[in-house]
Amino acid sequence: MSILINSRAYYVPNSPIVVICYDGMDPSYLADAAIRGISPHLSAMAERGFYGSAHSAMPSFTNPNNVSIVCGAPPSVHGVSGNYWYDRETGEEVMMTDAGPLGAPTILAGLSEAGVKVAAVTAKDKLRKALAVGLAGEGRRGIAFSAEKASTCTLTEHGILGEEAQAGRPIPDQYSPDLSLFVLDAGLRLLQSGRAQVLYLSLSDFVQHAHAPGAPESDAFIRAVDARVGAFIDAGATVGIVADHGMTDLSLADGSPNILYLGDRLDARYGAGTTRVICPITDPFVRHHGALGGFVRVHILSALDHGEVRDFLAGLPGVQHALLRDEVCRRFDLPMEREGDVAVIAGKGVALGTRQGAHALGELAGARLRSHGSLAERDVPFLVSHPLNATYRQKARSQQLHNYDIFDFVLNGTRREEA
Repeated sequence: MSILINSRAYYVPNSPIVVICYDGMDPSYLADAAIRGISPHLSAMAERGFYGSAHSAMPSFTNPNNVSIVCGAPPSVHGVSGNYWYDRETGEEVMMTDAGPLGAPTILAGLSEAGVKVAAVTAKDKLRKALAVGLAGEGRRGIAFSAEKASTCTLTEHGILGEEAQAGRPIPDQYSPDLSLFVLDAGLRLLQSGRAQVLYLSLSDFVQHAHAPGAPESDAFIRAVDARVGAFIDAGATVGIVADHGMTDLSLADGSPNILYLGDRLDARYGAGTTRVICPITDPFVRHHGALGGFVRVHILSALDHGEVRDFLAGLPGVQHALLRDEVCRRFDLPMEREGDVAVIAGKGVALGTRQGAHALGELAGARLRSHGSLAERDVPFLVSHPLNATYRQKARSQQLHNYDIFDFVLNGTRREEA
């Protein structure tokens, strides 16, 4: 039996499936851990199953990529292209804290409707409502909750009571590695208790924002995640792991953030109030990145020539691409309705901001600014715990993988083919 979601067919599984979005897992962390032997279960997945390099959706931020993964499709299909956007009709800036503009069904909801026990557990509640559409809530069969707000779960909204979701464990601080480990432990309990057969587990990238590969804090986190991955495999699950984005150091040699403030540059060139710079990385987790990343949108609020603004931005040191709305949507499969008039993508190692003094740099968790959003953070690891069948081995060789292919590879690619 199979289901059709966003023009892809997915086999309904008859054994446990776990897909993990390892938030911020730049390939450099995985390589470093493998070389030093601190991630034996992840290394075994790569050796015995499948390991490849995939592209994230653009921009390389959390919300558009998590939604892309559960929809099996790019933002042009589901409509979510950032954590934060400018509403052209109202003139207001909007942060995604609920289901947002989700315009496509999810694989999770489709499997649940087909009778599979499905659960989604996220580190951050900002994602939970989007992932829960069609899965959990009034009249739905699935489970969806976050580590951040596990204690407030209800059967009506989340498909699980707070007591069971929390399982006697303290709610972790949102700026701690334990937020992610809570997600994995909750997923393992749901699997072992028979409450879920298919799990989507989305972690936090707090550690990667604060610590580089090889730091003691990074090593401790990788070891802890690796042990839980092994527990899922020991429980009989086929495990798929991807990241929503990578991570880059955006600081100068002296440790100060390397920031290009586009709002200040545009005001100096064209006058205050003629443009508005939107940083779509913006979310409630200011200590992660201070709303600074490698991709911003510029909305032109005056009669300025869009091409001339594009050319000005493209000529600034630190800018890799400045693209008009039509071009960026075509090149990166983005929805037109959420795009700015000019999209700006930073070069590697450069952060893009609005105005000096507008970003919470004093609240950063790490000693250096580490963030994402640009093409430099687009490459992510793609792991499957079990060998692929011949069709999918060929597929992996012949086309560019995306992180939103992971459910296809786990559900279809590990299925034994008939002779």
